[in-house]
Amino acid sequence: MSENAETDIIEHHVEEEMEKKRTRSYGSSFMESVTPSERGGHSSTQSSHRLLAYSDALISIIATVMILPVAHTKVQDNEELKESLQVLLTTKIAVYLMTFLIVTVAWASHIRLFQVIERIDDCLALMNLACMMLITFLPYTFSLMATFPENILGIVLFCACDMVLGLIQALIVVYGFSRPFLLNDQIQVSENQVFYKHHILKVIMRVPIMCFFASIFSLIFFQLSYVILAIVIFLPYISQSLKWCRGKAIGQVEETPDSMLFYTYQLNEPLSKERVEAFSDGVFAIVATLLILDICEDNVPDPATVKEQYSGSLVAALQVYGPEYLAYFGSFTTVGLLWFVHHSLFLHVIKATRFMGLLNTFSLAFVGGLPLAYQLTHEFPRNSRNELEAIQISCVIIFFAGFFQLAIWVAALFCERETLHPYVRYGGREHTFMLAKLSLYPCVALGAFFSTCFLSKFSASIFHLMEITVPFAFLLLRLLVRGGLALLRLMFCPDRPEPRSVLEEEEEEEARVPFNAVIT
Repeated sequence: MSENAETDIIEHHVEEEMEKKRTRSYGSSFMESVTPSERGGHSSTQSSHRLLAYSDALISIIATVMILPVAHTKVQDNEELKESLQVLLTTKIAVYLMTFLIVTVAWASHIRLFQVIERIDDCLALMNLACMMLITFLPYTFSLMATFPENILGIVLFCACDMVLGLIQALIVVYGFSRPFLLNDQIQVSENQVFYKHHILKVIMRVPIMCFFASIFSLIFFQLSYVILAIVIFLPYISQSLKWCRGKAIGQVEETPDSMLFYTYQLNEPLSKERVEAFSDGVFAIVATLLILDICEDNVPDPATVKEQYSGSLVAALQVYGPEYLAYFGSFTTVGLLWFVHHSLFLHVIKATRFMGLLNTFSLAFVGGLPLAYQLTHEFPRNSRNELEAIQISCVIIFFAGFFQLAIWVAALFCERETLHPYVRYGGREHTFMLAKLSLYPCVALGAFFSTCFLSKFSASIFHLMEITVPFAFLLLRLLVRGGLALLRLMFCPDRPEPRSVLEEEEEEEARVPFNAVIT
């Protein structure tokens, strides 16, 4: 019995030693897989991906839902649409556009802040929630400013929100630099962390300081407060223009250590491509959702009405809403295809810049106006003057939504080696196809607008025909582009060999590299 017990004890100790070795080997392999910033941090830190996704979703909703007061404004049949639209432009549409710009400016500053701080802990998460609360309150303050333009309360509330928001962002910066393991890897290894912190704080505090002066001037001369707030929106571009003028006049350019990439106010300053895509997807998704909400709210008949007027036939009652259903499917198709074009564009983008982000903001602002276009296209009697003007307004909204997407691509071509994949650069294999895809909606909307000017009686038919034919045009686009290029090549240079694309040249270059070198 004693020998068996001793054997059991020895086996137990052997098992314990083997378990300790496995634990040590697992721990060492785990530590090797952890990044240096994670080793220096604490167990309470985590990646900021989910926090940023939540913030992008929240900001995209706030930026887009401000179109609802505009889209739900009822215009009577006996009213002139131009007169009603003038009232809208001076109040609700102006509120929507300014709110969209202000919220996207706050979102852009949020992007740049969390390009510096890449990891978060509980304190940073709570401070970010405070920032989101203030950003979501901005549309209400701006609505007060537009509804009561001569009352200073709206201006004071707006400036107070901006000042507190700037102070919280400054507190986030101070907190992040006090724990360097939360920062960007480039800043972590930098010897100029103090310069980075002071530079970022100086940029962040410009907006609260200007809002403070705007709130002071509201007590004296409130019109000047609106001018200062407009400067706040376009402050990055005004600051960069002044810096450029100073450099031309003095001949000196301020140097920053480590070739600082963030908080420079330059048009080619990088933005997070993933966050631009997430914010854009949120806007497109919300716009598409708002369309079906209008159908559910306005196009479900009352049971008593169905029983009395249509003898209980639900099919007969729903036939009255035929134009609304047609407008819904056409509008949803337009939103979906504009998202498809946006997706195709950013699929080929390597890096997004500040200027591309600004153009994307303008495009999304017009995409957010598509619920207004949906309401207008079926609101008025057939062949009336109001219907013609409503359809023309819808064509203008679609034109600018597509035009600014095309402008993003043109801006990317100016610095194509940094922003685009080789096969979509100028002369690349997909260059012409991308140009045709991005030009389709602006050209079709512009053609439909001028067609309605000459054929006003068929304006509704022209608009619905445009919405129906564009999806088929996208399906045939590649075939049409290839056929057109082949025809042009045959007409103007029949003996010229087919040019090789940049991608094919790079593939040929890679083919000459040994396989082992490629693997390495």
